Amino acid sequence: MATMNSFEQRAAGLRERYDALLAAEPRLRARNAAQGLQVSEAELVAAACGTLRSRQLVADTMQTLFRELGALGEVMALTRNDACVHERHGRYEDIRANGPVGLVLGPDIDLRVFFGEWCSAWAVSDQGRDSLQFFDAAGAAVHKVYRTEASNGAAWSALVERFATAEPAWPQTQARAAPDAGAQVEDGAAFRAAWLAMQDTHQFFPLLKKFKLRRLTALAAAGADLAQQVGAETPERVLQAAAHSGLSIMCFVSNPGMVQIHTGPVCSLRRTGPWFNVLDPRFNLHLDTTAIASAWVVNKPTADGWVTSLEVYSRSGDLIVQFFGARKPGVPELAEWRALMDGLCATPLAQ
Repeated sequence: MATMNSFEQRAAGLRERYDALLAAEPRLRARNAAQGLQVSEAELVAAACGTLRSRQLVADTMQTLFRELGALGEVMALTRNDACVHERHGRYEDIRANGPVGLVLGPDIDLRVFFGEWCSAWAVSDQGRDSLQFFDAAGAAVHKVYRTEASNGAAWSALVERFATAEPAWPQTQARAAPDAGAQVEDGAAFRAAWLAMQDTHQFFPLLKKFKLRRLTALAAAGADLAQQVGAETPERVLQAAAHSGLSIMCFVSNPGMVQIHTGPVCSLRRTGPWFNVLDPRFNLHLDTTAIASAWVVNKPTADGWVTSLEVYSRSGDLIVQFFGARKPGVPELAEWRALMDGLCATPLAQ
């Protein structure tokens, strides 16, 4: 009798543990099952636990594989963090993936990609639902691409066959390092001056790096005219107001390896237990409101005028989701969005 190799042994052992857990908790989702078993989601996928079937995809670089996504036609792109899931239907168009930072700039799927965080890729089938799943060094899902009825099936199959390996490698996961606590603002005047000198919202991250600050530290030090805390219920209120008025918004959900953006109106809203959901035909958002520790209205100067956002944070200080009024570079902020943000604030915003 042939002996199992190391990969097969680990996979068989994990499948047995997974089956026992699901027998006790049959409605448990894969992400939560991984937490319960103290393994990564990537390991569940590698082991083909439960009804999953998987094949590892290997390319010379992740960029090589990622550039092929445009051939798949209409798909559903999914990016999430612990408290928020962002799902968008569309095509991968205008793909730019030649360096450590990639972009997808299509009218529907809009992404900012940080390939340094991407470590493994798998083609997954679960009871007829096909997906491509990408994981980071901790085995957490960075991004997923789901096949839909409108996808190019032949191109999907060709991609999987081109990159699938007959000798998969077990995910070598390592716990993500705890974030640096960051410095405190020592020179408040210099920090405010640097904030007020910004000409583009993308200059905010370099500002944090210059002063060695975490985002929440920066917001708390900026002054209420630039950043002020609002109630944890505010994201739900803002989505309801946007749905009622038809206001077009931007919604950013990120993890260390990906930022996924929706631009447009939101219409169908529904609460399901702790989750507040947008359930539109081409855009879904699932926000765990019990994970919200704080929400902030943030006001940044740009060459196009002031730009305001609603930023939502977890108890660990991680950014959960951001909302803006829909806009393009070179175009002022929507007056309706600015009025909505102003209405949330007890202290007037700088303008």
